[in-house]
Amino acid sequence: MIGMVAPNYAPLHDCLRMADKQAPNAAFLIAPKAPLDLWWLFGLALLLLGVGYGLRDPWPADEPRFALIGRDIWESGRWFLPHRGPELYAEKPPVFLWLQALAYGLTGSVRASFLLPSMLAALGTLVLHFDLARRLWSRKAAFWSSLALLLCVQFTLQGRTAQIDAVLAFCTTLGLYGLLRHLLLGPAWGWYVIGGIATGVGVITKGTGFLPWLLMIPYVFARWRQWPGLPRFEGGWRWALGPLGMLLPILLWLLPLLWMSINAPTAELLAYRDDLLLRQTVTRYANAWHHHKPFWYFVVDVIPVFWLPFSLLAVWAAPAWRRRLQRSDARILLPLAWIALVVLFFSLSPGKRHVYILPALPALALAFTPLLPGLLRRLAVQRAGAIVTLLLGLVIAGAAATALFGRPGFAVKVETDNGVAPWDWLLAVGLVGIVVSLMLWRRGWAAFGLFMLAVWSGYGLFGFPQMTDARSGKALMQRVAKQQPAEVSLGLVGVPEQLLLQAQGDVRAFGFKRPLEEQKALAYAWLKENPTHWLLMSRIALDACIEREWILDVGISNRRHWFLIPPLAVDVSCIDAEGYRAATSP
Repeated sequence: MIGMVAPNYAPLHDCLRMADKQAPNAAFLIAPKAPLDLWWLFGLALLLLGVGYGLRDPWPADEPRFALIGRDIWESGRWFLPHRGPELYAEKPPVFLWLQALAYGLTGSVRASFLLPSMLAALGTLVLHFDLARRLWSRKAAFWSSLALLLCVQFTLQGRTAQIDAVLAFCTTLGLYGLLRHLLLGPAWGWYVIGGIATGVGVITKGTGFLPWLLMIPYVFARWRQWPGLPRFEGGWRWALGPLGMLLPILLWLLPLLWMSINAPTAELLAYRDDLLLRQTVTRYANAWHHHKPFWYFVVDVIPVFWLPFSLLAVWAAPAWRRRLQRSDARILLPLAWIALVVLFFSLSPGKRHVYILPALPALALAFTPLLPGLLRRLAVQRAGAIVTLLLGLVIAGAAATALFGRPGFAVKVETDNGVAPWDWLLAVGLVGIVVSLMLWRRGWAAFGLFMLAVWSGYGLFGFPQMTDARSGKALMQRVAKQQPAEVSLGLVGVPEQLLLQAQGDVRAFGFKRPLEEQKALAYAWLKENPTHWLLMSRIALDACIEREWILDVGISNRRHWFLIPPLAVDVSCIDAEGYRAATSP
């Protein structure tokens, strides 16, 4: 029966001999013996998450910004008020930025450090999931659900990306771990408090870290209906310790910020406080100004693709979940209900990105844990895995072959945006998917695992080196360094963060949020201070004050055309006429 697992299992070589027609995939149901199972899982995770590590620089949109701020924090010592160039950075709370700074301080290199927080967070999330799953069910089932989580498209993608969401998912998973250790396996008041603290750290990582507390809704329902299996204990005042634990890290950061804004207020600090505490939280959720998507975006556009293999396996898991819920199994109710509440929470906001629901993914793996051993014994389930792998391989190989032997529109866009043509290694990856799906037709999810290993290995070993110079802006800044005189100080006007991050020598930015006209005003005033001051500007920033015959073309990067502007290329009388002197100093 689905979900029934034996507490003991034979060594791998014995079970391979036991595979027969009634259990054609039994060999794939045997996890390595304890404690080797966790080491196997950890090794596979390092392979999937780490292959290609150190072979690329930060890529837009988010990675260069966070790496730049982290480097500035470490080098300037401005830990409490992070800066992006000359401006306070108010878009995100500071925890992930602090982790970027610590990683940079540890390694001394942006390239070696910027992916480290996300990778360690993904590994930590796997360990937390494995331990909780084995406590709730069995060690073997925990191994397979952890492996499925590792192979999930969104989990691996975010573990290989320097965005906040992998760290937030770790904080959320630690919060769930602490709460579930208490609610399902307790009483465990210590873990309850640790879970509360984790949610507080999650809040100052990315405002939605409080979401694990939604777990209390299905828990109260289960207690009200007197579901069996829930620990019976009276907590009294101790139930307040969890929320107080959440408040602790929040207040340790928030109270000094409020004290500074009251006792040493500046216009910049007050704007930083209001933007971070109000506009980037309440306003962004209720009235988002970008990333507008329909209500059904996560269910229709994100979950079917980004949550593979779980999104496909859910077709067979749903009846088993229903039976377990009918038997009042709170171990299934709590994670499934919490996932639904999280997806609903983000669906109600007009602004949506696929990464928002990443924290719900480990909870989904937890709900799958008792079912996977039974599901993977079913031939239909294995063939579904082979079909998905075959289709993905055909799509990738077909697109790569079309791009290699023609000039379709999508190929032109990819090559223009990234500066490379990655079709050779993509063709190889697609062919791997086709071959393994046909060879392992009756063991389709093993084929899917091998295909995902090929995807991430190809991406890391070939995609990273091919795309990094163009996507990171490194190639552009190398051309700039070659064309400008050695003694020049470079000013950046209207540039994205990656160009400041990759700039060489003496460099100055005039802002990122500041309007372009104000940036130009400050830049022109700075340009006149010294003949060694030059500017870097894109074509869209050029105006009538710049005499085009004197500027130097340094090429295209990130879909913009860039030019070096020497002092003699700027008409001083035009600057006065346009009133640029009225700008204030940054």
